[in-house]
Amino acid sequence: MTVLEEIPTSGQVVGALKALVTAEATAEAPGAAMEAGDLEQAVWVRLLERLGDGGPPPDAARWVRAAVRAEARRARRTAARELPYRHEPSADPAGGPERAALLGERRRVLRAAVARTPGNCPRLLAAMLSPHDPTYREIAGTLGISQGSLGPMRSRCLGCLRRMLAAEVAAPEHRGKER
Repeated sequence: MTVLEEIPTSGQVVGALKALVTAEATAEAPGAAMEAGDLEQAVWVRLLERLGDGGPPPDAARWVRAAVRAEARRARRTAARELPYRHEPSADPAGGPERAALLGERRRVLRAAVARTPGNCPRLLAAMLSPHDPTYREIAGTLGISQGSLGPMRSRCLGCLRRMLAAEVAAPEHRGKER
């Protein structure tokens, strides 16, 4: 056996310690201010840093136990220092004025594209986008066509609208240049 065969690879070390790291992290997590998976991940990062610097620890099991406890202590200290903002206003659940402006712009672009569709499509799509939510029977009566032809006509109009919108929103070329 050569000297290189005696040194375990990082994959072998990780494979050998996986069950121990998981068990230790699961045991320490309830007292720490983090989930077991996060604690486990922090220990793996420390181990991989250690493997890169000086190879595997001589007593890997002892090192894992100490690393898990150290990460749990660090998480508890961090959680004890973090305080919630009490005087800061909470985020607007509706998204605020930026979201409203973006939604308004999206609706304007959609309505403009609907108006450019051919044939009866503008009337059909406008009726389907109506906030009153008319039934197929009401739409057919308004447009003066049979109710059975609404489905195929709707499908053709939506396909046309989809192609129009896809052509307008072209993907940018490499290096940020637009087509």
